[in-house]
Amino acid sequence: MLERIKKERPYSFASHRDMDYIVKRCNCEAIVREKAKEKGIIMDIASPHYMVVEACPWLNTWFEEPGEIAISIKDFDTAKVSFTYGDSMPTFSPRVNDGKEYRKKVYTYEEILAVVEKYGIPQEWNANGEKGPERYIEAQVWTNSPIESYLR
Repeated sequence: MLERIKKERPYSFASHRDMDYIVKRCNCEAIVREKAKEKGIIMDIASPHYMVVEACPWLNTWFEEPGEIAISIKDFDTAKVSFTYGDSMPTFSPRVNDGKEYRKKVYTYEEILAVVEKYGIPQEWNANGEKGPERYIEAQVWTNSPIESYLR
């Protein structure tokens, strides 16, 4: 699939990923899954739906025809959602070692609220990425509800 993306969409964000990306993504997801389990996150599905807290204009640059869906946190069972402050890949990357307290961590809903209170929303203070890899808060949704109603 990645080879096809590189050939058919050479200017897309995904076309710049190395051929080990899928292996790295699967390893990262395994780490997130384990840390989320340790936090007591309930998992109805083996792999999460990846979402972002608040709109992130930078993500729109990844796609030819981007779109956004806003779903209120009230619609989710927050016991089935984990969070990383920033994308989970750099959060758990061995190459990112800047000592920031939110690296290598998965948060519950209540915990991420405290992190946001302390640091704010990355889209607001790091929109251009000059201050590190955190450009948004990633939400890992470990259930199909309420997302399935938006897939129809």
